[in-house]
Amino acid sequence: MRSGFLLLAGLSGFMAVSLGAFGAHSLKDMASVEMIRIFNLGVEYQFYHTFALIAVAFAGHWLPSKVLDWAGYLFLLGIVLFSGSLYAYALTQNAWLGAVTPLGGLSFLLGWLLIAVAVWRNRVNEFK
Repeated sequence: MRSGFLLLAGLSGFMAVSLGAFGAHSLKDMASVEMIRIFNLGVEYQFYHTFALIAVAFAGHWLPSKVLDWAGYLFLLGIVLFSGSLYAYALTQNAWLGAVTPLGGLSFLLGWLLIAVAVWRNRVNEFK
Protein backbone atom coordinates (compact mmCIF):
# COMPACT_ATOMS: atom_id res chain seq x y z
CA MET A 1 0.00 0.00 0.00
CA ARG A 2 1.18 3.51 -0.76
CA SER A 3 0.68 4.97 2.72
CA GLY A 4 1.85 8.45 1.67
CA PHE A 5 -1.10 8.73 -0.70
CA LEU A 6 -3.44 7.49 2.02
CA LEU A 7 -2.10 10.15 4.41
CA LEU A 8 -2.56 12.86 1.77
CA ALA A 9 -6.06 11.56 1.01
CA GLY A 10 -6.93 11.91 4.70
CA LEU A 11 -5.68 15.49 4.74
CA SER A 12 -7.43 16.29 1.47
CA GLY A 13 -10.70 14.83 2.76
CA PHE A 14 -10.40 16.90 5.92
CA MET A 15 -9.78 20.02 3.85
CA ALA A 16 -12.68 19.26 1.50
CA VAL A 17 -15.12 18.86 4.40
CA SER A 18 -13.81 22.05 6.01
CA LEU A 19 -14.00 24.01 2.77
CA GLY A 20 -17.45 22.60 2.03
CA ALA A 21 -18.67 23.75 5.45
CA PHE A 22 -17.10 27.17 4.87
CA GLY A 23 -18.82 27.38 1.49
CA ALA A 24 -22.16 26.36 2.92
CA HIS A 25 -22.14 28.58 5.99
CA SER A 26 -19.77 31.53 5.63
CA LEU A 27 -19.34 32.16 1.93
CA LYS A 28 -22.95 33.24 1.40
CA ASP A 29 -22.17 36.51 3.18
CA MET A 30 -19.07 37.12 1.05
CA ALA A 31 -19.84 36.00 -2.50
CA SER A 32 -22.52 35.83 -5.16
CA VAL A 33 -24.54 32.70 -5.86
CA GLU A 34 -22.40 32.09 -8.98
CA MET A 35 -19.14 32.34 -7.02
CA ILE A 36 -20.52 29.96 -4.38
CA ARG A 37 -21.40 27.50 -7.18
CA ILE A 38 -17.84 27.74 -8.51
CA PHE A 39 -16.41 27.25 -5.01
CA ASN A 40 -18.61 24.19 -4.47
CA LEU A 41 -17.47 22.72 -7.77
CA GLY A 42 -13.92 22.86 -6.40
CA VAL A 43 -15.05 21.04 -3.26
CA GLU A 44 -16.87 18.41 -5.33
CA TYR A 45 -13.84 17.63 -7.50
CA GLN A 46 -11.54 17.62 -4.49
CA PHE A 47 -13.74 14.95 -2.93
CA TYR A 48 -13.78 12.83 -6.11
CA HIS A 49 -10.03 12.90 -6.33
CA THR A 50 -9.54 12.33 -2.62
CA PHE A 51 -11.28 9.01 -3.21
CA ALA A 52 -9.05 8.45 -6.25
CA LEU A 53 -6.01 8.91 -3.98
CA ILE A 54 -7.42 6.28 -1.62
CA ALA A 55 -7.82 3.94 -4.59
CA VAL A 56 -4.22 4.57 -5.66
CA ALA A 57 -3.01 3.89 -2.12
CA PHE A 58 -4.76 0.53 -1.93
CA ALA A 59 -4.23 -0.49 -5.57
CA GLY A 60 -0.51 -0.58 -4.86
CA HIS A 61 -1.14 -3.92 -3.17
CA TRP A 62 -2.21 -5.45 -6.49
CA LEU A 63 -0.48 -3.17 -8.98
CA PRO A 64 3.14 -2.50 -8.01
CA SER A 65 3.74 0.15 -10.63
CA LYS A 66 5.47 3.51 -10.86
CA VAL A 67 2.74 4.46 -13.32
CA LEU A 68 0.27 4.20 -10.45
CA ASP A 69 2.46 6.52 -8.38
CA TRP A 70 2.35 9.07 -11.18
CA ALA A 71 -1.43 8.80 -11.23
CA GLY A 72 -1.45 9.74 -7.55
CA TYR A 73 0.88 12.68 -8.12
CA LEU A 74 -1.32 13.90 -10.96
CA PHE A 75 -4.43 13.67 -8.77
CA LEU A 76 -2.69 15.76 -6.12
CA LEU A 77 -1.58 18.29 -8.72
CA GLY A 78 -5.11 18.39 -10.10
CA ILE A 79 -6.57 19.07 -6.66
CA VAL A 80 -4.18 21.98 -6.18
CA LEU A 81 -4.61 23.44 -9.67
CA PHE A 82 -8.27 22.70 -10.39
CA SER A 83 -9.91 22.97 -6.98
CA GLY A 84 -7.41 25.50 -5.67
CA SER A 85 -7.92 27.83 -8.62
CA LEU A 86 -11.70 27.60 -8.24
CA TYR A 87 -11.45 28.40 -4.52
CA ALA A 88 -9.19 31.35 -5.21
CA TYR A 89 -11.35 32.60 -8.07
CA ALA A 90 -14.54 32.41 -6.00
CA LEU A 91 -12.91 34.32 -3.16
CA THR A 92 -11.03 36.95 -5.18
CA GLN A 93 -12.90 37.05 -8.51
CA ASN A 94 -9.55 37.43 -10.30
CA ALA A 95 -10.42 36.21 -13.79
CA TRP A 96 -6.85 35.14 -14.66
CA LEU A 97 -7.24 32.22 -12.22
CA GLY A 98 -9.61 30.65 -14.73
CA ALA A 99 -6.61 29.94 -16.93
CA VAL A 100 -5.16 27.63 -14.27
CA THR A 101 -8.27 25.47 -13.86
CA PRO A 102 -7.93 23.53 -17.16
CA LEU A 103 -4.38 22.51 -16.19
CA GLY A 104 -5.85 20.87 -13.10
CA GLY A 105 -8.49 19.20 -15.24
CA LEU A 106 -5.79 17.87 -17.53
CA SER A 107 -3.94 16.52 -14.49
CA PHE A 108 -7.09 14.69 -13.40
CA LEU A 109 -7.58 13.22 -16.87
CA LEU A 110 -3.98 12.02 -17.08
CA GLY A 111 -4.20 10.52 -13.60
CA TRP A 112 -7.23 8.44 -14.60
CA LEU A 113 -5.53 7.42 -17.82
CA LEU A 114 -2.44 6.28 -15.92
CA ILE A 115 -4.60 4.08 -13.67
CA ALA A 116 -5.90 2.41 -16.83
CA VAL A 117 -2.33 2.04 -18.15
CA ALA A 118 -1.20 0.45 -14.86
CA VAL A 119 -4.07 -2.05 -14.98
CA TRP A 120 -3.43 -2.79 -18.65
CA ARG A 121 0.27 -3.39 -18.07
CA ASN A 122 -0.50 -5.68 -15.15
CA ARG A 123 -2.96 -7.70 -17.25
CA VAL A 124 -0.45 -8.03 -20.08
CA ASN A 125 2.22 -9.22 -17.63
CA GLU A 126 -0.18 -11.82 -16.19
CA PHE A 127 -0.36 -13.50 -19.58
CA LYS A 128 3.40 -13.74 -20.12
